[in-house]
Amino acid sequence: MPFATLRQVLEEAEKKNYGVGAYNVNNMEQIQAIMNAAAQTKSPVIIQASRGALKHSDMVYLWKLMEAATIKYPEIPVVVHLDHYRPPYCQSDYREPIKKAIALGFTSVMIDASHFSFEENVRITKEVVEYAHSFGVSVEAELGTLGGIEEDISGHVQLTDPVQAKKFVELTGVDALAVAIGTSHGAYKFLAGSNPKLAIELVHQIKEQTGIPLVMHGSSSVPADLKDTINKYGGKMDDAIGIPIEAIQEGIRNGVRKINVDSDSHMVGAIRKVFAEQPDKFDPRDYLGPAREAITKCVAENMVSFGTAGHAGDYTCLTLEEAKKKYYQK
Repeated sequence: MPFATLRQVLEEAEKKNYGVGAYNVNNMEQIQAIMNAAAQTKSPVIIQASRGALKHSDMVYLWKLMEAATIKYPEIPVVVHLDHYRPPYCQSDYREPIKKAIALGFTSVMIDASHFSFEENVRITKEVVEYAHSFGVSVEAELGTLGGIEEDISGHVQLTDPVQAKKFVELTGVDALAVAIGTSHGAYKFLAGSNPKLAIELVHQIKEQTGIPLVMHGSSSVPADLKDTINKYGGKMDDAIGIPIEAIQEGIRNGVRKINVDSDSHMVGAIRKVFAEQPDKFDPRDYLGPAREAITKCVAENMVSFGTAGHAGDYTCLTLEEAKKKYYQK
């Protein structure tokens, strides 16, 4: 089975009203864990590389690991996504990383120009859409801003306006839209002791206005068992609060189709446990193996909770050339 395009996978999710997790990866063990979970639950999956991951691992290394995933699991639809590319103000050719990803074979890219004015966001996004669509590659964009900090992305919440979202989608032609509804980046999404609450009513309104699949960024749930293991073995994450699974599920019922999960797959208390209980261990295989197992369990639980489980065999993936002809050639 070839790599899937984001547009096809999200359209299939629309038909049966489920969400598809998009999991950030940095190394081999994370990719193996995510694909193991997808195979166990028979789920389509989105594996994505952020700017931070590319600094750590390099795009070519990650691409080859992603490619290996489809060779090992040809029955699983896999979207390969360039996540949250946010061009700096001073960069003249902001499309270079996107061009490189598409040249390698990525089937989806995200351009986040939400830190610019609405007009500039439209201009930049439209240019990326025109370029990517000429290769059959899907494009995600963002309108509104999320709070919190993740790698080099930070900001204050500015909720997405439904009417403005409609205009943005019409002007740019994006395939999916990331919306700001109160989620935030990182593992500390809410104040300790607060009642986590999202503006779910906005999801329904934006969906009605735009008609395209919506995306929730900053959607790690920070599972209590992972946090407890980290704290038990010397960590300090007492105040970490994520997005309740129930809130994500409500978002899915209202039109969210892509759910970005990053922090959860970084909360690997299994490594701390190995070091604490077996201080003689030093071989990376001794602690990365248990870490891989822990990530597999966490991701598989997400796939079940998001409703993705069981849908891997629902369709045959389009190649980029087929996607280009179906979606983008008038």
